Amino acid sequence: MVLESETSLKHDYIISNGIRLHYVTQGEGELMLLLHGFPEFWYSWRYQIPEFATDYKVVALDLRGYNDSEKPEGREAYAITELVKDIEGVIKGLGYEQCVLVGHDWGGMLAWNFAYAHSEMVEKLIVMNLPHPAKFVQALRTNPQQMLRSWYILLFQLPLVPEFLLQADDYRMIASIFVETAIDKTAFPPQDLEAYKKAAAKPGALTAMLNYYRHNFLGLFNPTEWTVLQVPTMMIWGENDTALGKELTYDTQEYVKHLQLRYLPNCSHWVQQEQPELVNQYMGDFLDT
Repeated sequence: MVLESETSLKHDYIISNGIRLHYVTQGEGELMLLLHGFPEFWYSWRYQIPEFATDYKVVALDLRGYNDSEKPEGREAYAITELVKDIEGVIKGLGYEQCVLVGHDWGGMLAWNFAYAHSEMVEKLIVMNLPHPAKFVQALRTNPQQMLRSWYILLFQLPLVPEFLLQADDYRMIASIFVETAIDKTAFPPQDLEAYKKAAAKPGALTAMLNYYRHNFLGLFNPTEWTVLQVPTMMIWGENDTALGKELTYDTQEYVKHLQLRYLPNCSHWVQQEQPELVNQYMGDFLDT
């Protein structure tokens, strides 16, 4: 893997919310906390960690259930409320009161929820290819195209079948999730795909990863009053996302007072890996303002 030989990259563990979480860190200064999505782990931030370690203490977390983090049993262990507590515990456990919070995909969902629950702990928020929760729920209720795009969420509700499909033929589907949806296929060379497959193959990981969907899907439809978020926020959006339509970003300013929105044409869901230089540029510009 690209960063494993970097001597300045440190692997460590922290106890947060009663479980042991693995993270990778580089740099010193204010805290930048990176939250990955499905079916990834800290490695999805391999291009952002060294870029921002010159100015921040960058911490790329393995979310609970993923890679080398603890994998508690039971769907309820993956409730968004528990995941938000994980993030709170990590920030405080590292000795900080506030951070720049960056999330992609499921990490983006957690970042949104954390920013609402603990806005005082988020200096700035950056979310990639995950709409505001209110916009996502609205689309699942009223947008037939988005309903079709989200078919896999229903598949993931089944017991055992998704685990079987994902691990079949040496976890071939894990690799195909990246390659088949990416615009630039070269963004995922064989060694990177092997890294994702290896992480997914760790005991208990597949079921834990799927429990994010299994426990929280129906909860998305519970009535929720989303106020206007005061935290300065940037959304970065790959326009060729096969799972989430660009229209889910429209009118986000109804829920976010200070919003910057950056679209990346000819880019898939995997923005920070497919166009890392542009993503890093947008992040840097936002953080400098």
